[in-house]
Amino acid sequence: MIIDCHGHFTTAPKQLLEWRDKQLAHVNDPASQPKKSDLVITDDEIRAAITNGQLKLIKERGGDVTLFSPIAGRMAHHLGTPQTSAVWAEVCNDLIARVVALFPDNFVGVCQLPQALGVSPANCVGELRRCVEELGFVGCNLSPDPSGGYWKELPLSDKFWYPLYEEMVRLDVPAMIHVSSSCNPAAHTTGAHFINGDTTAFMQFLLSDLFKDFPTLRFVIPHGGGAVPYHWGRYRGLSLEQAKKPLEPILNNVFFDTCVYHTPGVELLTSVIPVDNVLFGSEMIGAITGRDPNTGEYFDDTKKYVDACPALSDEGRYKIFEGNVRRVYPRLDKILKARGK
Repeated sequence: MIIDCHGHFTTAPKQLLEWRDKQLAHVNDPASQPKKSDLVITDDEIRAAITNGQLKLIKERGGDVTLFSPIAGRMAHHLGTPQTSAVWAEVCNDLIARVVALFPDNFVGVCQLPQALGVSPANCVGELRRCVEELGFVGCNLSPDPSGGYWKELPLSDKFWYPLYEEMVRLDVPAMIHVSSSCNPAAHTTGAHFINGDTTAFMQFLLSDLFKDFPTLRFVIPHGGGAVPYHWGRYRGLSLEQAKKPLEPILNNVFFDTCVYHTPGVELLTSVIPVDNVLFGSEMIGAITGRDPNTGEYFDDTKKYVDACPALSDEGRYKIFEGNVRRVYPRLDKILKARGK
């Protein structure tokens, strides 16, 4: 089985973003903001968006199941108010739940959190609980920078975040580290901000004792881990010199996906990071949607890069494609086992 840990509903019907635009246009006039019920998207429109988008590519590329979440670049925690963020998260998560209900064999939900700058992550617990316990989601996306590229929030290692971590541990769900859009003109969203977010989160974990406080807490760092695998020696040195501890135990809690979009990148990732810590991910129809002119293949067809790694054994590929994600997302494993998979 091929399980993609990193998918977003980037092909959502246009009504979703039109609703969001209206919400933000009236952020200072709550009476004029749209209600959740004002968003009308039919099941047929969802089917068309999925079957002509993600599902079409999943089938063409040999995939089976995708962990599916709202559009990362549209989470935009820096826009609006805590209340508008809460409603926006509910709207987006409810739409993901409808996708999963229509395509239960192909998609499993991962939720957006109602983060807001300076607001306690305890504010996110209710929505996480609703999505996991009521909607059957198996994880969440967590932004280390709800300021949109200006990095005004406390580090992920700070106790500020502990109420959310406590609930993640109770529910036994991981978080994928994922920033949203950048409003900082110095930081391009997909080319810089996403990678900055991945790298910064890892460094925050490295310098902390977070995993002593939460030994079962799990994070997936996407986009191949940002700069981390390429600079693994640097981080080992920093861990020994500044954190006064070896780096390797962090791999009990931190995992990386394969969204790097070329074979040498996946080869580097899987040669530096233990195969037990690598999860297959594509973020298809996301950051890069075009074809590589050198090969004629889509950049985000990441399965081909894993298949092309000569150093990977069949067991290693099984772990990357299926075994690791079932272990990191135990609620996913339970769903699949209940279906006889």
